[in-house]
Amino acid sequence: MITAEHLLTDLGTLTAHAARTWPDGVALRFDPGGESLTFRELDRRSNAVAGHLARRGVRGRDRVAVMLPNRPEFVLSWLAVCKLGATMVPVNAYSKPFELRYLLEDSGAVAVVTESTHLPVVNEASGHATVIVCDGEDRDAFQHEEDAGFAPVPTERAANIQYTSGTTGRPKGCVLSHGYWLRIARHLVADEPHLGPDDTVLTAQPLYYLDPMWNVSTALMSGATLVVADRFHPSTFWRTVREHGVTFFYCLGAMPTLLLKTPPDPADRDHRVRAVYCSAIPTELHAELERRWGVPWSEMFGMTETGLDIRVRAAEHDELVGTGCIGRPVADREARVVDADGEVAARGEVGELQLRGTGMMDGYYGKDEATSAAHHGSWLRTGDLVRMDETGRIYYVGRAKDMIRRSGENISAAEVEHVISLHPGVAMAACVAVPDPIRQEEVKAYVVLRDAAEYQSVPPDELAEFCGRHLAYFKVPRYWTYRDDLPRTPSERVAKRKLDDEPATPTYDRVEQTWSQ
Repeated sequence: MITAEHLLTDLGTLTAHAARTWPDGVALRFDPGGESLTFRELDRRSNAVAGHLARRGVRGRDRVAVMLPNRPEFVLSWLAVCKLGATMVPVNAYSKPFELRYLLEDSGAVAVVTESTHLPVVNEASGHATVIVCDGEDRDAFQHEEDAGFAPVPTERAANIQYTSGTTGRPKGCVLSHGYWLRIARHLVADEPHLGPDDTVLTAQPLYYLDPMWNVSTALMSGATLVVADRFHPSTFWRTVREHGVTFFYCLGAMPTLLLKTPPDPADRDHRVRAVYCSAIPTELHAELERRWGVPWSEMFGMTETGLDIRVRAAEHDELVGTGCIGRPVADREARVVDADGEVAARGEVGELQLRGTGMMDGYYGKDEATSAAHHGSWLRTGDLVRMDETGRIYYVGRAKDMIRRSGENISAAEVEHVISLHPGVAMAACVAVPDPIRQEEVKAYVVLRDAAEYQSVPPDELAEFCGRHLAYFKVPRYWTYRDDLPRTPSERVAKRKLDDEPATPTYDRVEQTWSQ
């Protein structure tokens, strides 16, 4: 239960409140390894880290990069930075010097918190930034506890500069305030799914990504335990759920499809999960997901720029399973659909989703032009294509930049990918447009088979015939390429702009019935 809510102005006061309310409750548990922190320990140890950062020269409004895998020091660093009134810049733990250098220079970070295994990369890229090694010379600061707290900071103070995945260009840093994180937590505690101290939440994404951090803020506001897995492992995911008594989790990207491709288990329904929130639930797999694990899966839509925006409520869940409906806007969010001329689209017409309301980003850091381009007056342009029915429910169609134009027909890459992934021999698929002198663009499919070592176990003509049973003829890919894996963002979405960076593999042209390099 949230008490004295008006006093919870920032992540520091939220952490102190959790420490007072549930001092011995387990706030974080890491899997594997089993290390855990109570709410009291999380508060006091982040106090100690904050004091250490201050002694190393970090001041309020400074930017501090954190480049760590899923380990306690990541969360401790985030809360410590926020308690100082500074801003964290989360960094992909697999970044190379070129990528890290860009984030440090773009954000103006004065310090980098990392671990010893990443030192070669950090030292090459850090320039004049102070390097803090959580398992090296700075280790003691991350193990100690301090009672002394820190003064609250304004709700509107930047807590994060959260960089986008950069699937369409160089990453842009979204400036996210303390209020951004508190707003998401309040929605999930005061409203569905009404998380509380009896809940255990699981995150299997990297902590440097957006979703695990709202899981942290929600645990702090609800008293729930957050289990942090090292990464997403489809084959052992539900075993982890059972072992920790998980009651709620969120997933997205390829996760649902990959989970369904694991062999059925007699223990599939032996768990405590009462709700699953997911973005982009495969429509034809939605009912199967619920039948197999015996729990409702509900759509939830949000962006780094906006946080939590739209979701399916429990009262409407049953009638919307498998429809592709992502729900209605939450209480403090407005949504509209705009056509190509910038006018509000008629109900049922496909157009761009635009959003406005409280708790959204304060722009892209240092990029006024990009911030301006992302807005249409007071509305934020999402770049997502949707339609809204007569009742105000919203249905997702695809990304505006992920549409393929073939002979005058618009083809949703996501729709074709979904159908290919339904084939029992396919683990993952991605579709892109390739130029064509006659049809403007053709569809090319990149496919990862479940048995990736034997490409011809599912030949491309079989996949094309399979697609033809589910899709209009013009949507069936002409070109087919097999890969051992596909490059992905931290959110398990395919990073399509990196597909051409991968080693070249033969491509099959089903019209010419030829293979070429």
